[in-house]
Amino acid sequence: MRTARLNRLTPYMFMAPAAIIMGIALLYPLAYMIWGSFRAWNPTQQIGETEFVGLKNYITLWNDAAFRESLGVTLKFAISVVSIEMLLGVGLALLLDRNIRGMSVLRTLFILPMMIAPVVVGLMWRYMYHPTVGTFNRFLEGIGIDGIDWLGKNALFSVIVADIWQWTPFIFILSLAALQSLPQSALEAARIDGATGWQQIWHIKIPLMMPVLIVTALLRLIDAFKVLEVILVMTEGGPGLSTEILALRISRTATEFRELGVAAAMSNYLLILLLILTGLMFGYTKWQEARAARLRMAKEDG
Repeated sequence: MRTARLNRLTPYMFMAPAAIIMGIALLYPLAYMIWGSFRAWNPTQQIGETEFVGLKNYITLWNDAAFRESLGVTLKFAISVVSIEMLLGVGLALLLDRNIRGMSVLRTLFILPMMIAPVVVGLMWRYMYHPTVGTFNRFLEGIGIDGIDWLGKNALFSVIVADIWQWTPFIFILSLAALQSLPQSALEAARIDGATGWQQIWHIKIPLMMPVLIVTALLRLIDAFKVLEVILVMTEGGPGLSTEILALRISRTATEFRELGVAAAMSNYLLILLLILTGLMFGYTKWQEARAARLRMAKEDG
């Protein structure tokens, strides 16, 4: 009896040190941020010396038009880049999932953008968008079209394009891995039944890839809400607040405005938003799995 109990506890004993370290590393900073969001805190003070203000920081932010605008920019940016990147990444994976000479080299070239440091990506696109010597305007002027103010009134669009260029390869890699791990028996059965290429994609490949695609979209969505370096280098959040996402506003609130309590409250708003989106996506995954199980049972009963 005692030996059996020890055998059951052994895996947990080996996991305990790592779990304790990870718990401290995760929970302590999170608790510190939550506690700081309830205080009037600036960089000259220790957190224990600050005044407790309750929900004042949260209420102030909720009534702050600049914060709401940054939140809107963040949602617009994140939803746009993730939607387009998913379409392009999955499309490229479907296109390149075949045995063609030189395909390995082509796949390697596709993933190069995500290997470049974000600061370098920001500088590169900033120079390409330059109004006089930039690559895009020089090309437009070469074909007789007036140059575009890329980082002015079109700044958000320009930042979205840069992010799509850098992170579509991430979607492509995971989608291609999902495609190559699909059960060949299902695809062979579909081909024998006379399914066309499009029918195989819509009715076999995409449904089987869906769990991986949902996790991939979730990872990119979380990362898109935290983009900082590329936007900071390209536009510094301007012109005005047109490209100031929440991550950039949090940084400015803490460093320029020296309001650590307000910055902590803003971080918590962002955390809550990400938790809601994560819950919705995992809920959708569970619903899809339950629906597939019901369909299988109905098929077996029939």
